[in-house]
Amino acid sequence: MLNRIFLFLILGSIAVFASGTIEGEIQKQALNIPAIVMFVIFVGATLGITYWAAKRTKSAKDFYTAGGGITGFQNGMAIAGDYMSAASFLGISGLVYLKGYDGLIYSIGFLVGWPLILFIIAEPLRNLGKYTFADVASYRLRQTPIRTLAAFGSIATVILYLIAQMVGSGKLIQLLFGLQYEVAVILVGVLMILYVTFGGMLATTWVQIIKAFLLLSGATFMAIAVMAHYDFSFGALFAHATELKGVEIMSPGGLVSDPVSAISLAVALMFGTAGLPHILMRFFTVGNAKEARKSVFFATGFIGYFYILTFIIGFGAIVMVYKNPEYLDLAKQAISGGYPILGGNNMAAIHLSHAVGGDFFLGFISAVAFATILAVVSGLTLAGASAISHDLYASVFKKGQVDGLKEMRVSKIATVVLGIVAIIMGIAFEKQNIAFVVGLAFAIAASANFPVLLLSMYWKRLTTRGAVIGGSLGLATAVLLVILGPIVWVQILGNAEAIFPYKYPALFSVTVAFIGIWFFSVTDKSESAKEEMEAFEAQYIRSQTGIGAEGASEH
Repeated sequence: MLNRIFLFLILGSIAVFASGTIEGEIQKQALNIPAIVMFVIFVGATLGITYWAAKRTKSAKDFYTAGGGITGFQNGMAIAGDYMSAASFLGISGLVYLKGYDGLIYSIGFLVGWPLILFIIAEPLRNLGKYTFADVASYRLRQTPIRTLAAFGSIATVILYLIAQMVGSGKLIQLLFGLQYEVAVILVGVLMILYVTFGGMLATTWVQIIKAFLLLSGATFMAIAVMAHYDFSFGALFAHATELKGVEIMSPGGLVSDPVSAISLAVALMFGTAGLPHILMRFFTVGNAKEARKSVFFATGFIGYFYILTFIIGFGAIVMVYKNPEYLDLAKQAISGGYPILGGNNMAAIHLSHAVGGDFFLGFISAVAFATILAVVSGLTLAGASAISHDLYASVFKKGQVDGLKEMRVSKIATVVLGIVAIIMGIAFEKQNIAFVVGLAFAIAASANFPVLLLSMYWKRLTTRGAVIGGSLGLATAVLLVILGPIVWVQILGNAEAIFPYKYPALFSVTVAFIGIWFFSVTDKSESAKEEMEAFEAQYIRSQTGIGAEGASEH
């Protein structure tokens, strides 16, 4: 039966892909045959992995955490694959291409959250939790309110992140493969549902590992090819770039001009990373806390190396793509002047791949970009489905009285629903500015998820009332300030001036969350609050030693 389902879905995916290519004449760019060939190879390989994983996914533990059998190195590579999204590869290199030196703000911001995870999050999380970070947040607090808050924070983060990825994938595939936007979004959604529903965490992990290897290999080749043109001299590369775009590209202040915005952006990226549910979930796929620490160590190395490469790729695009007629959008150039490139600044890395490696390497990088999107949306969908099935259905509605197979069935239904929602929202948001969506996802993770998670592990006086009210205040503040800020209030809603002057709300919403949690905890004099505080010592010993945790005997 499973064989017939897979054959039908594979043929259906290829048919959808082929039907989209018929409409290629409406696109701006001719079909990229090498990209299509590599795309089909990648999809076929990952569907094969999913089929293999489906035969090994028999329990809830297998579905959520790949049975806890992933090694630290494998998990580190998978985390890197989960985290190195299309926004990182295309977005940061595009920012460096556009703004030069200041593009490093995002690279550093995305990276600095990882030492925080390594030193204070990874080991206690693995020792206390089972499937989701809500297991940890609710360890000594009341299950229903804490899990409900954590689940809604997770689902909100996942959906917002998914929207951004789906819109990005639609635009990218539309340009690279000649597909209609709607067909591209549906294709990504269908494949995402396949990976998660049939293969669970095991399939998602190996898709992420393969994608990380391909992305790091491709980015390394691009960076080496760029540097080889300048005898591996950064000085020569930067000198040529400043000749083309002016010395201001080597100066700070081009992207974020005021200190409040800079600090707020840094808070969102650093604390948001430590509150992303699809990243936190990966620490339960390893056998014990030692392997969890190894995971972060390897992931930090891979991610740090990758962000160095994006900086070189961005400057490489300046010297090889900027002013190059082959990559310019001549129609826009005639209207607005300047040197606009085909597909916008986010396509700088894609055009650079053609400049250094021709059509074949362009096809490879195009397929890798597609793989990047698939890996990230699969991880996000699994995290969202886990929040619905494990935190809401099994723990809140059924009070823990549910068997693993039924919980897994609910998770698969949730996966399909999330996939359909992601497709619909991706199509609906096609014309919208999605920059605020990504910012809001990180702001929610930093404001609602991270403070509750951190204080539940390290602060004895945290109570259920404080966590729920403070976390809710952080979540509401983040959403409200984004709506009142310049991106939504001015650019989307069309008002003359923003009520809240800053694009990034995290500095304020995270502060509100921590103060709210502190105030409503210390003023809670209930009997349940005393019991929760008394339970802290036992929890802290387990979090630091692993005594009583799954896999403790291997620690």
